[in-house]
Amino acid sequence: MHSLAERVLGHIRRQELLRAGDRVGVAVSGGIDSVALLRLLLELRGELGIVLSVVHFNHKLRGAESDADEKFVAELAREHDLEFPVDGDDVAEHAREEGVSVEAAARELRYGFFRLLLGESPSGAKAQILEGGTDRSAGSAAPPQSKSQGLKPSVSEVAPGRGPEGPLFHGDGRSRELPARDTAEAVPLPVSGAHPDGAAGSRALSKHVQAAQVKIPTLSPQKARGQGWGTRQGQGWGNLPEGWGTQLPHLDKIVTGHTLDDQAETVLMRMIRGAGMRGLGGIYPRIPVEDDEGEICGEIVRPLLAIRRRELEQYLNDIGQSWREDSSNTDAALTRNRVRKLVVPLLEKEFNPAVAESLAELAEIARGEEDYWENEVAGWMGTTVHWSEPEWARDAGSQASLVQIASAGGSEPQGLKPLAPEDSSVRGPKGPLFHVTSDADLRSRIANAPWLVMNASVSRLWLLGEPVAVQRRVIKAVGAHAGIPLEFKHVEEILRFAAEDAGAGRELSLPLGWKARRDAEEIVFLTPDLRQPLASQDYEYELPIPGTIVVNETGTQIEVLHIPADAVAAYNPEEVLDAASLRGPLTVRNWRPGDRFWPAHTKSPKKVKELLQERHVAQPERRSWPVAASGNEIVWVRGFPAPAKLRAAPGREAIRIVERPLAGTPTA
Repeated sequence: MHSLAERVLGHIRRQELLRAGDRVGVAVSGGIDSVALLRLLLELRGELGIVLSVVHFNHKLRGAESDADEKFVAELAREHDLEFPVDGDDVAEHAREEGVSVEAAARELRYGFFRLLLGESPSGAKAQILEGGTDRSAGSAAPPQSKSQGLKPSVSEVAPGRGPEGPLFHGDGRSRELPARDTAEAVPLPVSGAHPDGAAGSRALSKHVQAAQVKIPTLSPQKARGQGWGTRQGQGWGNLPEGWGTQLPHLDKIVTGHTLDDQAETVLMRMIRGAGMRGLGGIYPRIPVEDDEGEICGEIVRPLLAIRRRELEQYLNDIGQSWREDSSNTDAALTRNRVRKLVVPLLEKEFNPAVAESLAELAEIARGEEDYWENEVAGWMGTTVHWSEPEWARDAGSQASLVQIASAGGSEPQGLKPLAPEDSSVRGPKGPLFHVTSDADLRSRIANAPWLVMNASVSRLWLLGEPVAVQRRVIKAVGAHAGIPLEFKHVEEILRFAAEDAGAGRELSLPLGWKARRDAEEIVFLTPDLRQPLASQDYEYELPIPGTIVVNETGTQIEVLHIPADAVAAYNPEEVLDAASLRGPLTVRNWRPGDRFWPAHTKSPKKVKELLQERHVAQPERRSWPVAASGNEIVWVRGFPAPAKLRAAPGREAIRIVERPLAGTPTA
C-alpha cells in the first residue's frame, strides 16, 4: 500500500468518514485532486469495505475540452469496471438565466446532481441537504426549530453558505438549527420541489447519461418533475438509450477531492472578504443529507482535507496515472486563482512556509467553536427572546377572518361565513347586513413581507450582563430569524444603544425599515409597519470590479461579474459592459435629482426621474432606485439596457452588473 494511501486510510477512520458497506460515488472531474482521490479509494476499498462508482458532471464551459474531460473520466471508470452516472448542462446559459456567476451556476448544477444521486432511495424519498445557516462578520446564530430542515433554493447572497470558491446555494431567509455535532457544513444545497415551476436549481439529467460496464438508469419524466428536476422546456428527462430502466443508482455518500490547499485558500479568501467564526470554518469534512422524513440518507464527504495538492500529484506520478489539466485554473480573472498563484506563495516565501497548514488548523478550531456557540445560542433563543405579533397585524388578521350572516328571517345571526378578501359587505334580502373594514392590500403585504412580521424583545438586564460574545450572537440570531440583514456595524450600534442610560422609548433605525426601541427593561425589535410606506434615505456604496455589496436600503445585493472575452458572445449585449472602459470601483447609490442616463435604443440621455416615471415606478420605491456610476457618469440603472457606447464588443473582456434580493426579499 502506498504511504499516502495509508495516511488517507488513517484519516478516514479517525474521522469516521466512510463505513463498511457504503455505496460511494467519487466525484471525478479529471483533474489531479479527483483522479488521485479515485485511485486512493480504489486502493483502499478492500480495507474500507466500500462499493465505488464514478460520478461526473460536464459543465460545457470549455467546449471540446470539457467533452474530452468527460471521455477521460468515462475511460477511467471503464478501466476499473465502475458504474458511471454522468450528467451535464450549459452552465453559462444557466448563469445568464439566473443572474449568478458562472462559478456559482456550476456549483449549483453539479451539487444538485449529487443531491439527486444521494436522495433517490428505493422508496423515492427526496433529499434535503442540511444547512448550517448564514454567515456574518458579527458571528451567526439560529433560533431553535423543531428539527433540522433542508434549504430551498433561492436567488440570494446576503448570507450565502459558501463552498471552496464561493456560494453553492442561497438561503431562503430563515436560519436553521444545526445538528449537535461537528459534521454539518455551513454550505446549503438545493432541495427538490422548492419552486412549482422548477426555477433556479431545476435541471434534468442530460440525454447522454452513460455507463462504464453497468448501464445507469434514470427516472421517468413524471417522477423527474415530481422531484423538482425538469428541463428548461419542462420536458422532463432527456432521451436515453432503449432499455435503460427507470431508477437511478442510490448512493450513500459522494466524496469530493477538496484538499488542504483548497481549505487554506477558502479561509484566506474569507478573511480578506470578511467573515465570522462560521466563515472561518472553511470547507467542512462532511455535509449530511436528509430525506423528507428528516432521516439522514447520505452525505457529501471530503476525505483529502489533510492532504496537500502536491502530494497528490506525486502520488499519481508514482503510480503512473495521468490526469487532465483544466485551462480555467490559469485564468487570473478568478479570485481563487489569484489567491492560489500569488497570495499563498507570497505568504509561504516571506512569512510562514507552513501557512497553508496553519490556515487549515484555524478552520478546524473555528468549526469546533462554532458548533459550541450554535448549541448555546439555540438555548438562549428559546428562553430569553420573546416574539409577539404587532397589534396592527393582529387587527388586519382578525378583520379578514369571519363575519356574521343573518338568519333566513332576517333577525338573529345564525352562523359565521368566511369573507372573500375583495368583499366590503355581506348583503341580506333588504341590503347590506354588515360592512367590513378589512384591508386586503395590507393582508397581502403581511403575507408577502420579506421579513418576519413579528416583534422581538430581549431583557436589557440579561443581555448587558452577558459577555460581549454572547451579546453579539444573540443580536445576530434575532436578526437572522427576523430577516434583518445585520452586519457587524449594526450589531455594535445596537449594543451601544442598549447600554445607554438615556430615557426609555428612544428608537434606532435598522436595515429594511426595522427599528430597535429601548424600553426601561427591554430592547424591542419592531417590525416595519406595513400600513405605511417606508421612508427613503440617500445611500452610497463602493462596488469593486469584480465584487459584491449588500444594499440594505433596497433589500438587495449587487455584484459585478467578470466575463472572459471568449464568453461575451453568449450574453445579452444589453446586459454587459466593456471592462476596459470601467476602471476602478463603481459607486452604487440611489439616483439623485439631475442624474441622467442614456440607455441603448434611445435617441439621447434622459433624466433618471423621467425614465422611472415612464416605467410607472411609484414612490417610495422610485426614490431608492439604484444606479451605478463610474466617476460622474451613470453606467447602470436597474431594469434598463446598458448604454450603447459602453457595450462590450466581441473578443473583449466584459463585466455584468447583477442585482439579487437579500434572503427572502423580492426585487422590483
